[in-house]
Amino acid sequence: PYQNPNLSFEERAEDLISRLTLEEKAALMCDQSEAIPRLGIRKFNWWSEALHGYANNDSVTVFPEPIGMAASFNDALIYDIFNAVSDEGRAKYHQHLRRGNENKRFLSLSVWTPNVNIFRDPRWGRGQETYGEDPYLTSRMGIQV
Repeated sequence: PYQNPNLSFEERAEDLISRLTLEEKAALMCDQSEAIPRLGIRKFNWWSEALHGYANNDSVTVFPEPIGMAASFNDALIYDIFNAVSDEGRAKYHQHLRRGNENKRFLSLSVWTPNVNIFRDPRWGRGQETYGEDPYLTSRMGIQV
């Protein structure tokens, strides 16, 4: 049933999960999941980032850090930025696959962005990766991504 496109996503997911062993379920929770050939699950990397562009790739647009984008107070601009980032990310990913490579860190369609943590304590040291300490502004920026 998990391969039947006529069933709902919920039914398919429930069936697939019921077929996984406990060890396989645990392995799929890692950021680099090995393939499970018996179920047709391919190797996958769940971690890339695009806080200010499709990071760690050459020939992509690099935008300001999120704290700098937040200073614009322009949530429509954030939408336009990440629309471009998603296009570049998908293009880079497919270019990588066409060259015979496989999904890997920084070349994946699973991208950890945005960071909608409210920046409250500078000791964390990563405030530039957030939209700042204002919950309203952060929520406006976060829903645009």
